[in-house]
Parts: sequence; C-alpha cells; structure tokens
Amino acid sequence: MIRHFTYKSLEEISLEAEWRAPHVRFESDRGRVRGILGSPVQIGDRRVGNSLAIHPMEGCDGTLDGRPGELTWRRYKRFAAGGATLIWFEATAIREDGRANTRQLWLNADTRDDFARLIETIRRDHAAAFGSDTDLLIPMQLTHSGRYSVPHRVIAYHNPHIDRKTHTPASQEPIADEELERLEDVYVEAAGRALDAGFDAIDIKITHGYLLSELMGAKTRPGLYGGALENRLRLPLNVIRKVRARFGKKILIGARLGCFDGVPYGCDFESPYPYGFGVDPDNPLVESLDEVKQAIGMLRDAGLELLNVSLGVPYYNPHVVRPFERPDDGNYESPEHPMEGVDRHFRIAGELQRTFPDLPMVGSGYSWLQKYSINAAAHNVAEGAIRIAGLGRNSLAYPDFGRDALDKGELDERRTCKTLTYCTYLMRRKDHPLGQFPTGCPPFDKEGYGQIMKEARTVQRIGGL
Repeated sequence: MIRHFTYKSLEEISLEAEWRAPHVRFESDRGRVRGILGSPVQIGDRRVGNSLAIHPMEGCDGTLDGRPGELTWRRYKRFAAGGATLIWFEATAIREDGRANTRQLWLNADTRDDFARLIETIRRDHAAAFGSDTDLLIPMQLTHSGRYSVPHRVIAYHNPHIDRKTHTPASQEPIADEELERLEDVYVEAAGRALDAGFDAIDIKITHGYLLSELMGAKTRPGLYGGALENRLRLPLNVIRKVRARFGKKILIGARLGCFDGVPYGCDFESPYPYGFGVDPDNPLVESLDEVKQAIGMLRDAGLELLNVSLGVPYYNPHVVRPFERPDDGNYESPEHPMEGVDRHFRIAGELQRTFPDLPMVGSGYSWLQKYSINAAAHNVAEGAIRIAGLGRNSLAYPDFGRDALDKGELDERRTCKTLTYCTYLMRRKDHPLGQFPTGCPPFDKEGYGQIMKEARTVQRIGGL
C-alpha cells in the first residue's frame, strides 16, 4: 500500500497543497471555522441551520422488500444527533427493477409508512439534541440504477469501454424512448410518496453511472432521449416540471449531478471521445464544463433549487469519485496522489458555484483530508467556492463530526475516516444470505460492523456460500 496521508499538522498539509493542489486551501483559525460552518444557508424557501451536510451513503441494509432495516434506523438516528443540518438521504429505488442490490431501499405504497416512521424519528432525535428540527433538510435521493440494476441491467446506450467493464453484450437493446417516458411518471409518483412520508425535499439522482447519469453521456443514442443536450436532459427536466406542477412548492427539488464522468480506468479511449458528460472530447481524462453549465442552467430554470456536485463513476474510476488511501480488495492503486483528486472536486465545484451563485451547491471530496476536512470546507464556503460541504465516508466513521466542527472548530483525529475503503469492500460483497452485505465503518464502528466484517472475510476465505 502506498501511504499518502502522512501530515502531522495543518501547516504541513497546507505546504504540500500549495504546489500539488492549487484549489485546496485551509482556514486555520478554529473560531472562524466554527463561525463559517455554523452559518445558516437559504435553500429555496427553507433555511438550513449550518453549512455541513451528510452525503447519501448507502447502507445496503434494507429488507428484501425495500424497507429500512435495523442498521438503517441506527445509522440515521446517529446522523440526526450528529450536528449537520442537511441529511441527504441515501439512494432509494423508484421501482423494484431499479435497485442496485437486493437490500437497497425501495419506496412504494407498501413501504411508505416505514419511511414515515424513520423520518419522524430523525426529526424527533434532532430536535431532542438541538432544540428544534426546523433547521433540518432531508432530501430523499430517488434513483433508477440502470446499467447497475439487479438482477436485470438496463442500459441507456452502448459505450464499448463501459460495456467491456460491465460485461454487457453488444446485442443488448438500450431502454426504449417509450419506457423512459413512462419512467418520468414513476419518478413523480415516488416524489409524492416521499412527500407523504415526511420528506421535505427530493433529489433526482443524475450521477455515478446510473440510468439518468448514463443518459447524460448518451451522445450517440438516437431518438428523443439521446444526442443533443436537451434530449439527454429530457427525463430529469420533465420530472422536475411535472413534480412542480403537481406539488407546487410543497417539496424542494434537488439533484446530485455527475459533472465529470471521466473514462473507465485503464481503457484505451479514442480521440475525439464521443461519449460521456463533462469530459473534454480530445482528452476525456480532464473536464470540460461548457455542457455542464448549460445543463445546470436548464435544470435551474425548470425549478431545481439545490445541486450536489459529484464526479466519476465508482464502478469504473473510483479514484475520481472518492480519493482514497487504499483501494478496496481487488481494485487498483490510485493513479494519482489523492490530494490531486480532492483538487479536482474543489476546482470543478468552485467553478460551478461561482457561475451560479444563487443556486446553493453541496461540495464533495472532503473525506480524504481527514481531520483537516473542515478547515478546507470553511475556506471554500468563505470564498464562495461552495455553499455547503458534504462528507460521506467520514459520516459513517464519525457521524457526529458536525457537532465537533461547530462546537470545537476541529475534528478528533482518532475518529476521522482514513479512506481505507472497508465500507466499499462490504458494499461490493454479494455472498451474503440476503444477496448483499450491509456496509459501514468496521474500524471506527466495531459495535455495528465489526462482526459483519469478520463474517464477510470468513465467507471470502472459504470461497463463498
């Protein structure tokens, strides 16, 4: 394992960032960190209590019929009392064939009341810890997993590089325009169920290679949902308009948008590269944000009120999505210093937030910075490079990081995520009696996941079930 994170002080990491990562800067004053991150943020007609978010990290711990499981409840109760006031609820399938694993949450008429009880509990626990729940925003991330659905994959178009990575036969037919049009109304129905369950916001998920994200790169697809940008964006735009027409301002509309797809790691790509979103066609290893800015403008004009900026696809270039110290079992070592990956996140999010200063954006890529993540977050918020900083993996390791950030202006180094990808290892393990191991942070949450990790290692060692 290559060790990258060796910094013993804020000064030490700052000095390396000066030459390696020009967009990674830190606020050193603890009082200013507290004040900046403690500032409320106006999102639509909601006022969120501070500038910290918990990213939508899937626990893969629902029941087989899509209800929140015991570990789901445990995780969100910890988040509720953790201090961040934007709790971005994890990817929840809009229908059964859109689930990415057998234990992914699924919102439907039968499971709605279970979600309602969970939301009620989150709000009650947050109010008990902080005196009120009026500062809390909880968007439900609505998703169809597309190419990564189980057991039957649904593709938006053929990209031969991704096809090879996912073992997708060239004979498989992409999803038809008529089915995509029907899906629009499925999203709208799911939004209504989310509202009935007590969610005050939805996220139309357009990232990480899932169906709507793959459509964004479908430049070679014919028909109404491919080719020109307005076609590739047709489905989320129609969903936003239909949700707004049916529910008015009762529910806030957000999206998590993949703003740079990149290419599958290690592939020999052609130039110009005819696929992908946010990529430079002459060199898809770097971003080109012209189309991304056009898309954000169109989404905002349709009614989008909150944007979470994300990058990459975890199935084929995880170092872009989440800069890591160590890859999960069987995966590749990062081809770049992780700080350069953090810089890419900050660079892209900063440019987009400054282009759309009136659209609140949530930034990503902070967890690798460990205890110094909130120092970078405070700098970015203060400079207008983002409105809210979100942490994902670190929230699994350290669910009350927000409380420490706001009370102390610093994090406990002993509790911060070290990006060793144990959570990803568990997420990728399918050799469980229910078809999916639940995921969390075994090193820092032994009570919840220590035994689960032992079971996963044992099953791997003996060669599966």
